[in-house]
Amino acid sequence: MARGTPRAEIGIIGGSGLYEMEGLRDLRPVSVRTPFGQPSDALMLGTLGDVRVVFLSRHGRGHRLSPGDINYRANIYALKSVGVSRIISVSAVGSMKESLKPGDIVLPDQFIDQTKRRLSTFFDSGIVAHVAFADPVCRSLAGSLLKAAQETGATVHHGGVYLCIEGPQFSSRGESRLYRQWGVDVIGMTNLPEAKLAREAELCYATLALVTDYDCWYEGEGTVTVEMILATLKNNVESAKRILRAAAPVAHEPRLCACGSALEHAVLTNPRFISGRVRERLGLLLARHLKNRKA
Repeated sequence: MARGTPRAEIGIIGGSGLYEMEGLRDLRPVSVRTPFGQPSDALMLGTLGDVRVVFLSRHGRGHRLSPGDINYRANIYALKSVGVSRIISVSAVGSMKESLKPGDIVLPDQFIDQTKRRLSTFFDSGIVAHVAFADPVCRSLAGSLLKAAQETGATVHHGGVYLCIEGPQFSSRGESRLYRQWGVDVIGMTNLPEAKLAREAELCYATLALVTDYDCWYEGEGTVTVEMILATLKNNVESAKRILRAAAPVAHEPRLCACGSALEHAVLTNPRFISGRVRERLGLLLARHLKNRKA
């Protein structure tokens, strides 16, 4: 990170509409370079209450990037580079259960990865690391979001399985019915590999999933359309803003979870074989772990 770049404590990934939030001040764009290319957009740093936050438009301003074209590695790396330790992902999802209605909010605690062509690790090309991912969501951060959602009066569901598909097409009816048999709760296109990379970067990660529609399995709802999704999403985003404001003080709480030590004992490559190029490229992630090791 360049000297003088402002710092932030919480990273919020979602649509650019989240920037227009009551109580958010001193908003300014900051461009960040990463060894993995350009993030989706400039980081928008500001202050929410007394918490330094940074917003990143996942699809870029104007919604230019398809889910499969997002540079997830650059996005997560850029957020860590400005000091973020917690990431809140605000994501539109389809419901796979009648009990999860459009307009509701879900805090999933599990993921199923059905993406096909996305780079899902920082550790390639000369280094191997295996992080634990059995519990992909930070329980502490999700708990703070739950409390905030309840305080704002939102209809919120705690827990559930988020199925991430490649897209950009919505599911066929056959696929949707199959996914229902798997017992998933919501379906989306963006939270993986986002959550995996956040874990490798030792960042807390939780999803604020905004239910916009029933997927096409639900005969009573008809075919899912973009118009249908956007109409519900507009109201959901206002609810998400209220929750984010209420949850922001979590930044002042110490991290007692295991997210911040995910790389302990995870790197299998013998330090003697980790090249200087790899150490430089991954220094932001590995410096603390390799500090006392010789190349």
